[in-house]
Amino acid sequence: MDQRGEAIRYAERWLEIIHKEKLDETTAKEVSRETVDNFVNYFNKGWVDYRKSVTEAGDYAGTEWRGEGIYFYDVFGNEYIDCLGGYGALDLGWSHPEVVEAVRAQAGKSGIPSQELMDPLRGVLARLLSLITPGDIDHSFFVSSGTETIEGALKIAKLYTGKHNFISTVAGFHGKTLGSLSVIGKKDFRKALQPFGGQTYYVPFGDAEALEKQLEICAAVGIDIAAFIAEPIQGEAGAIVPPDEYWPKVRAICDRFEVLLIADEVQTGMGRTGKLWGLEHWNVVPDILCVAKSLGGGVMAMGAFMGNGKIWRAFEAPNPFIHTTTTGGNPMACAAAIAAIKVTLRDDLPTKAAENGSYFMDKLQGFADSYPQIYKGITGKGLLIGQHFKAPELGYKIAAGLFKRKVLVAGTLISANTVRFEPALIITRGQIDEVLNRLEDTLKEIVGTS
Repeated sequence: MDQRGEAIRYAERWLEIIHKEKLDETTAKEVSRETVDNFVNYFNKGWVDYRKSVTEAGDYAGTEWRGEGIYFYDVFGNEYIDCLGGYGALDLGWSHPEVVEAVRAQAGKSGIPSQELMDPLRGVLARLLSLITPGDIDHSFFVSSGTETIEGALKIAKLYTGKHNFISTVAGFHGKTLGSLSVIGKKDFRKALQPFGGQTYYVPFGDAEALEKQLEICAAVGIDIAAFIAEPIQGEAGAIVPPDEYWPKVRAICDRFEVLLIADEVQTGMGRTGKLWGLEHWNVVPDILCVAKSLGGGVMAMGAFMGNGKIWRAFEAPNPFIHTTTTGGNPMACAAAIAAIKVTLRDDLPTKAAENGSYFMDKLQGFADSYPQIYKGITGKGLLIGQHFKAPELGYKIAAGLFKRKVLVAGTLISANTVRFEPALIITRGQIDEVLNRLEDTLKEIVGTS
């Protein structure tokens, strides 16, 4: 069989489908069946087995096709309210027209830079971020994902401090890459960062005294700590908000022990929690700040790690190419981020997230009070909300019941008892009420069948 010829024909068929705005029923069924087959045989069968949107969808698995605002549509044209928001990537909703237009305009000029000349939009975005980040943060490096921002933050923390170990938090989530630098084969990029066997020590999130004690122990036995890394509000742990005194104490402790503070704002940044940056709730300025997900406006993959000029000198001398990326911060991604920042600021989305999030959480707390046999509690800030249930099976029933009622939610990667609400920041009060109606109907069904 001519496999290359088959590949061309298969690509041509799918390009024709891609160009269709809507699918007829026959094509929709073919796409649904083929998507499942491709995932099982060529991508990851576990995703098909795990996804409630597949197992609860009936004969044809839930297969998304397009989206607009807070709604997305499957291949059959069914409308869903998206209360997952791409795990925080869709703060502006699906296919925001201003972001799409910025990317479309830039794509006609250049997509990937030459790597040799200077591409204007990377500098523009770096300056723009310096205007909206807290404190003296004024330098940025652009990548394509949240986990890459953490890799860069850890790397520059090592370079700047000359130390090799870190402290993190129990149930914190910072991405899944292993650390590709450990296998690179050139001394110039390895020597300053050795040894690669540095240790990470863990303390409970929200417990500043535990951090202080761990640093005291490390100092007493001669273990150097480059930085403490944590999320302002733990996302994958279930929208866990620390005590009000926590972050100011952490900042003071890090200063006293000369340890950098890395804020993982990959999920909390860009307005999600009711402030542009999560740490702004406590008026704390980190040394290094990471953001991704929503920075690309829900259209492009985009991330950045940022710090002040003093810290950034560790990237500038003696080897300004000690950290590079071929595709990160490409012109299309930068165009998307520029448009996303403009929309977020112009439409004051952090304030809308704060107001609608407070309304949403009050209503959810009412459900928690009315159904104590189901709920353990409600946590979160802004539109990063965790519903905590008495057992994982209850969370599954809630998520599956909502999907049946055309509302998309999902669990978290750390807490099996938690289902999140993380809708676009453009969601309206009326749309929230509709979600609540469908949730109440789901709760009544669960109680009625238990």
